[in-house]
Amino acid sequence: MHAALGDFALRPQPEPLDVGMEEVLAVGEELRRLPSADRLLHALAADLAAQAGHAQALIAVRQVLDQARLAIQQGAACPAFSVLVQQTEDHMLTATRPSLLPVINATGVIIHTNLGRAPLCQSARAALTTLTAGYTNLEYDLAAGARGSRYDHATQLLARLTGAEAALVVNNNAAAVFLVLSAVAVGREVVISRGQLVEIGGGFRIPDVLRASGARLVEVGTTNRTHLRDYAQAVTLQTAALMRVHFSNFRQLGFTAEVGLADLVSLAHSQGLLVVDDLGSGTLLDTTLFGLSPEPTVQASVAAGADLITFSGDKLMGGPQAGLIVGRAELIARLRSHPLARALRVGKMTLAALNATLLHYLRGDALTALPVWQMIAARPVDLRARVESWLQTLTAIGIQASAVEVASTVGGGSLPGETLDSVALAVPLTPGLIERLRQGSPPVVARVAGQQALFDARTVLAEQDEALLSAIAKALLS
Repeated sequence: MHAALGDFALRPQPEPLDVGMEEVLAVGEELRRLPSADRLLHALAADLAAQAGHAQALIAVRQVLDQARLAIQQGAACPAFSVLVQQTEDHMLTATRPSLLPVINATGVIIHTNLGRAPLCQSARAALTTLTAGYTNLEYDLAAGARGSRYDHATQLLARLTGAEAALVVNNNAAAVFLVLSAVAVGREVVISRGQLVEIGGGFRIPDVLRASGARLVEVGTTNRTHLRDYAQAVTLQTAALMRVHFSNFRQLGFTAEVGLADLVSLAHSQGLLVVDDLGSGTLLDTTLFGLSPEPTVQASVAAGADLITFSGDKLMGGPQAGLIVGRAELIARLRSHPLARALRVGKMTLAALNATLLHYLRGDALTALPVWQMIAARPVDLRARVESWLQTLTAIGIQASAVEVASTVGGGSLPGETLDSVALAVPLTPGLIERLRQGSPPVVARVAGQQALFDARTVLAEQDEALLSAIAKALLS
């Protein structure tokens, strides 16, 4: 017995496992619990997998398994199989969901650049649905049975509404300015006031656009004061045009002076030069009717004799993104034949929406039909009544809220500093509320003031009321 015990005591004993080895073995055990990609793939919801397609489903499976494997290697436990299935399905939903989504704009900024600027009117939306479902007479003259021009679907209306001889449509106003200068001033001088060398957003500046067109920039006057004599003294044999740029996204106050368009036209035409008038936002309606400062109208520029006028289609015009050019027929013809016109041309969807928008101006019902003008014209008393109805709905489900007076803005580089009295729904700002609203379905973009989240009724479309209240309730009660 003692010999046996002695023999046992003399045998080499195994070393105890150190902590590092135990961890390695534990990680290995957790990794072995991970299911195979094939098993996980076959456990996915059949309809979801079919919708995503086999390739996308397999990518999602591999991503989830890779993430789980990395987490285990960092000390986490292997997720339950049901959790892995759910994570995979979430990946697939995210991967196959459109990134461009409808959003409820509760910020009070009417022409919100980051939210797509002007919402389209009902007739424009209907035109998009109807005219994109099949073939159209985009470039076909049905009366003549021959090829026609795509531009006729909008340019004839533009000319009639503005009093111009002809018109052209390109994809945005920066493109419109670029095409105009490239066609009429390449290699020659364009005279412009220093006070009008504006940045038009996104880092793009008028001087850069002008130089890139091939025209030579000639600055006159000072930042705050430019006189007619400054233009006259700058004219040379190399001058092609005098240019006015309406600084629609900022305002100059104090000791300032600018040359009126009529005087600029008189000087230019006496010297055989052109006048290019970039209105930026551009409007066909009188903004003073709504208590706002006067915004130069396109009709006034045409009447003053400007040779080419450029402006946006998706700001105060209330239509789709487009650059609109009106002016003298022979100059518009030169623009149409320029090689850039092909590169900058718009498609049938833009023309369909623009045509429908312009028809409301022709019929005289733009104020009631176009969302941008509906919002601008909305009366505070009506907005308050709307917010009060929101309050009743939210109070009934136990949500604390109130109606507060706020100031809306036009936005989109239009009417800087101008505000419109409005009414907003205010709810207490709780942690994560704004994020939950922004990531909901549909997303809601509100604004924050102090310890309150504000939902300005002016920029919430009437048909979005129910969706807005549902989103607020879900964000607050979740």
